[in-house]
Amino acid sequence: MHAKKHTTMLAFLLAGLVGLLLFAAPANAARETVKLTYVEWSSEIASTNLVKAVLQQKMGYNCEIEAVNAEEMWRLVAEGEADAMVGAWLPGTHEHYKEKYGDRVKDLGPNLEGARIGLVVPDVTLGRQTAGTGLRNEPYIDAESIAELSEYADKFHYQIVGIDPGAGVMKKTKEAMEAYGLNNYELLTGSERTMTHALKQAITRHEWIVVTGWVPHWKFARWELKFLKDPKNVFGGKEHINTVVRKGLEEDMPEVAQFLDNFHWSPQQMGQLMIWIHDDDGSFPYEKALRYIRTHEEQVDSWIP
Repeated sequence: MHAKKHTTMLAFLLAGLVGLLLFAAPANAARETVKLTYVEWSSEIASTNLVKAVLQQKMGYNCEIEAVNAEEMWRLVAEGEADAMVGAWLPGTHEHYKEKYGDRVKDLGPNLEGARIGLVVPDVTLGRQTAGTGLRNEPYIDAESIAELSEYADKFHYQIVGIDPGAGVMKKTKEAMEAYGLNNYELLTGSERTMTHALKQAITRHEWIVVTGWVPHWKFARWELKFLKDPKNVFGGKEHINTVVRKGLEEDMPEVAQFLDNFHWSPQQMGQLMIWIHDDDGSFPYEKALRYIRTHEEQVDSWIP
C-alpha cells in the first residue's frame, strides 16, 4: 500500500512538472515574431543583423529579416507587412520614399549620424604614398570635382559604376549627371558587390574609375578613397540613418518599440561590424553581430528597456 501511494504521489509530481513546462517554458517561444526589412547594403546588413541578434539573444523574441529593394523596404513597413527598418537614409537619399510613405509610418529618428553619399574615386598613388621629402605623392586620378568629370570622360571610360537601380544614391546620381551636363556618361546598374569588385580591380590595375559611394562603408577602411566635390550640392550634406516602424507597433510591442527607439551607434562602431562581416566575405553577418554584442555589452544593454 505504501509503495502504491508513493507511485501515485510521484505521478502527480511528474504531471505537475509537465504542466509547468507546458505553461511556463513556452512563454519566450510564444512571444511575438518581430519582422524587419532591409536592403542588402553593407551598412544595413550590419545594423539589421545586430538588431535581430539583440532581439533574439538578449530580449527573447523571434526575429525574421527580409532583404528587398529600397522602395519595397518602405512599402512593407507602411503597409504593416514588416514591423520596422533601421536603414532609412534621410533627409536626402530616401526623401522621395518618405514623401510617398511618410504619413503611413512612424519615424523614430536617427540611429546613426554622420552618413554621406556622393561620387567616389580612388585616392591612390602609383607608387609610394609619400616621397623621400615626406610629402604625399599625387594620386593617379586627377579629378577633384564632379564638374571635372566631363573633362576626363575618356579616362573614366564614359561610365559611372552604380548599384541597384532603386537606391537613393542612384536617383541622386542621375540628377547630378543632368546638373553637371554628363550626357556622354552611362550610369551602370548592378549591386553593391559588383560595384566594390569593379573598384577593387581598378585600384589593383591603377585604372580610372568613379563609383556611387556612401559612408559608413567598409571600402573606406580598406582603400584610400575620396568623395568628388559637389559644388552644386546635388547630393546634399551630412545625412543620418533613421529607424522607421509601422504604425501601431508601440501599442502591440511596447518593449520592442522602446528598444528600437533606443538603438543608436556611431559610424566607427558600424564600420567595425562591417569589416568583421566583410572579412568572412559576408557569409556570417549574424555571427559577427553576436561578436559585437559580446564586445560591446554595456552599450547593447543601454538599448534594452
